[in-house]
Amino acid sequence: MTHAAYTITLADIARHLGVAFSGDADLPIRGLATLKDAKPDQVAFLANRAYLKDLAETQAGAVLLHPEHGKSCPVPRLETDNPYLGYAKLSQLFDPVSALDTPGVHPSAVVAEDVTLGAGVSIQANAVVASGAVLEDYVVVGPGSVVGADTHLGEATRLHANVTVCHGIVVGKRVILHSGCVIGGDGFGFAHDGAGWHKIAQLGGVILGDDVEVGSCSSIDRGALGDTVIGRDVKIDSQVQIAHNVQIGDHCALAGCVGVAGSTKVGKHCMLGGGVGISGHLTLCDGVQVTGMSLVTNSIHEPGVYSSGTGAMNNLQWRKNAVRFKQLDEIAKRLSRLEKQQSRK
Repeated sequence: MTHAAYTITLADIARHLGVAFSGDADLPIRGLATLKDAKPDQVAFLANRAYLKDLAETQAGAVLLHPEHGKSCPVPRLETDNPYLGYAKLSQLFDPVSALDTPGVHPSAVVAEDVTLGAGVSIQANAVVASGAVLEDYVVVGPGSVVGADTHLGEATRLHANVTVCHGIVVGKRVILHSGCVIGGDGFGFAHDGAGWHKIAQLGGVILGDDVEVGSCSSIDRGALGDTVIGRDVKIDSQVQIAHNVQIGDHCALAGCVGVAGSTKVGKHCMLGGGVGISGHLTLCDGVQVTGMSLVTNSIHEPGVYSSGTGAMNNLQWRKNAVRFKQLDEIAKRLSRLEKQQSRK
């Protein structure tokens, strides 16, 4: 990616990352790109050995890589023990999003008179900020986004276009909410009287910790009584559903289409792969990893990697196995009887 309006030198980059470098300290760098596509004014990176084949022919101005690959690099290099982390930090220098922000309130925005606005706040076209809301310094409310009554947005938090943060929500510092996500919608709570459903008012809220990121079209429901709580540095992908009164511990990562049912508690440093489903009222301890498309129906009390389900296979083979699966209980009983008979001999 290139952001032509922003140029720094190779030495500037090395200082920003705190890494050693070789080459012309004054080399101008205007962007980032892959090893294969990079031009002489761009930095590339090598974090996966699968791309070593592209290193020899790269046209990059410099390459961010591990010292073990330094001698194989035909261009100036930046050496670090964690090239992917270095790339992540470097990418922020060339992100054009913040350059588009203009502090102030757009004429088409609707902002209640009693809203509290910090320094450098940007409220963009057609946004709505309701009564009693507090926006700390450098908050950005993107076009068409809605901030509900009495909601608190922490310093340097960003709402991209068309985000909805409902009433009475607490959002920490440096939180990023992507387009279409809804924070604090009603949880799925109904009581049945035998003939129909009666809605249970959702009286709690949502608390998002510092440095949380929520992907596009994800939903985090407000609590029925207490709050739904998302810890610090939690990263949530797109199209994720988190139900009412769920608690997610610090530093967790949830991939796309994860669904967490109500009142479940997920510990710290957990990772949930794409499409994982977790039933309600469960507890997952710290350090749990659940692989993609797995269904968790019982609490997990030991850290480690957990999986369920089967991988894709030929349909004919799958149909045969499905029939055999239905026979497992009877097969187990027959095996138990045979073992008992054998033990008597």
